[in-house]
This record gives sequence, C-alpha cells and structure tokens, in this order.
Amino acid sequence: MGRTVLVTGAARQLAGRFVRRLLREQDDREELRVVGVDAVPPDRLPEDAESFRFVRADIRQPSVVTVLAQHAVDTVVHLDVHASSGPHGGGRATAKEINVLGTLQLLGACQKIPTLRRVVVASSTQVYGSTPRDPAVADEASRLAAPAGGGFAQDVVEIEGYVRGFTRRCPDVAVTVLRFAHVLGPGAETPLAAYFRLPVLPTVLGYDPRLQFVHEQDAVDVLCRAVRGQGPGAVGPGAYNVAGEGVLLLSQAARRLGRPVVPVLRSLTPWLGPGARALGVHGVSGELFRTLTYGRVVRTDALLAATGGPLEYSTAGAFADFASVHGPGLLPPALLGRAVDRIEGALRHG
Repeated sequence: MGRTVLVTGAARQLAGRFVRRLLREQDDREELRVVGVDAVPPDRLPEDAESFRFVRADIRQPSVVTVLAQHAVDTVVHLDVHASSGPHGGGRATAKEINVLGTLQLLGACQKIPTLRRVVVASSTQVYGSTPRDPAVADEASRLAAPAGGGFAQDVVEIEGYVRGFTRRCPDVAVTVLRFAHVLGPGAETPLAAYFRLPVLPTVLGYDPRLQFVHEQDAVDVLCRAVRGQGPGAVGPGAYNVAGEGVLLLSQAARRLGRPVVPVLRSLTPWLGPGARALGVHGVSGELFRTLTYGRVVRTDALLAATGGPLEYSTAGAFADFASVHGPGLLPPALLGRAVDRIEGALRHG
C-alpha cells in the first residue's frame, strides 16, 4: 500500500523545499504520492511529476474536504501558517483568515476522512510570548501566552487550541506540532529574514534580545522525520520545539552582518512596520519588534531525544549561512574590528 501526503501552503518557499525533499528521499519499498494545495500556484513544481500533483484550492473553503477524500489522504502536513499573507496578498487580515479559519476548516475536513492516520502542524515558538512576564527559557510544558495586541502570536495560540481539540476528537490520528524558532537561511522568506536584509537595522533602545534560529534545511529535515513518524530518528506525536543550539544576541547578529543599527524608542516601534512598507520593504511589522525587545529562548530536549542528536545547524551556524549571502553590509566585521583595534591602541598609547 502506498501513502498519500497532502501539503498545505504549497506555493510557499519552505513548503516547496519540503515537497521536493520528500519526493527525493521516498522509500522504494513504498509508493509515495504528494498533493500540494494552495490558493495560488507555486512558482516551481517538483521534477517528479508522476508522484506529485498540485491542486488549486483554498483551505478556508469547505471544498478542501473533497480534495482530501478524492486522493484518499493518509497524512496532512499543514504548512500554511504564516505571519504574512505572502503570495495570497491582502495583508494581515488575509493572513489571519488563512491561519485561523483555514486551520479550523482543514481540521474539520480531516475529521471526515477515514483514511487519515497522521497530521503534522507547523507552529511557532511565538506561542510562548515575548514579554517580561513570560519565562526566560520555555519548554513544551510552558504556558502558551497570546499577547493582548493579537497578531501572528495570537494566531498560533488559537491554532494549537484547535489542534488539541482535534486530537481529543480523533484519538486514532497521530498529531505532531512543530514549534519552529525563526526560520533562517539563504532563501528564507520570513519576517526576521526581511528585517536582517534591511541596510540599517532599527533596534529597540535599551534592549539587546537573545534570539534563536532554525536553518531552513533543518526545518525541512524535521518535517520529513515527522511525516515518517516511527522508527529511529523519527519525530512522533506530541509538541516539539525546533531550534538550533545556542543563542545569538541581536547586537552580535548586526555585527556579523555588518549592518549599522539605529536605536528607536519602544513607543515608536508600532510605526516601523508601516514605515518599512512605505519604502517598499515587506514582511517587517511592528509585531516583530516585540521579539526584538525581550527575545525568546526555548529548550529542545524533546526534539533531541526523538532525533537522537542536535540539528545540523546551530543558531550561530544558521545565521552564518544567511550572512554568507546577505552580508556584509555597510560595516563589514573585519573593517569594523580593525577600526576598534586602532581606537583601543590609540587610547592605550594616549
């Protein structure tokens, strides 16, 4: 018997990489079919056309149940969870509809499919919040904290609530929730990647947050392990934090990119997102600066226990790979280091 995996958000960059990896590494002993679903077609389709089919469908619509039933899907990988609407257009309101209403509609459709055996949902470490009251280091048992201001963090808290309800109603379906740290890499299309590509980095005056990243390649690897679900190195049912080892301060990240920083009063940060969009820079929002105020760090012990070891890229390694393509900026680290050395020398001999 073969397997049929349905992947939502197929037009997104990360989903496309995941589908291609899944098809490339399929087991010859088991036939694998992948169905990509999105409201807009992807820019690039997988080369293995026989095993892949794209279906243009909106997960916010009841018709998604027809897609699941028609293809006798046994595994759903829900990747259409994002801070921005991306290729859909429509801004933040559209993103919230896709995230919250889309997930609710998709899970409702999953309940009606007798062939379904596994569901994998992409979530975010933003479920733990980014305020002084939230834990300095969160694990999977930490309280989920939806901020009063709403935004993407509130979306993922609501999504996980729907997933828990689905798990109770469908105990025979294995459900895996992957809480990704900020995904970074040369081709990453995330709000933080858009922020780090700015020529000058606005920061919150008086704050230097600790940040964690997961390389896009590691994110794809963990998704593949979750689809496998059993056997050595597989990621089984449950919730998992997915982040590279270690942390990086925002000031360290700016220096490694060679980007100058401009400290901004925290009260002005809600206006930075509209200001960036006015300059043609999309993906940077006022909500992002909550993370860039207090930061967020998570434990990954559960993931390490499941996979048998750390991810290929640490937080610093993921950032270095990003910086190799998108840096150095106006202040190359080597040049800045020599300038600092000259200043220190002048002060010592002054």
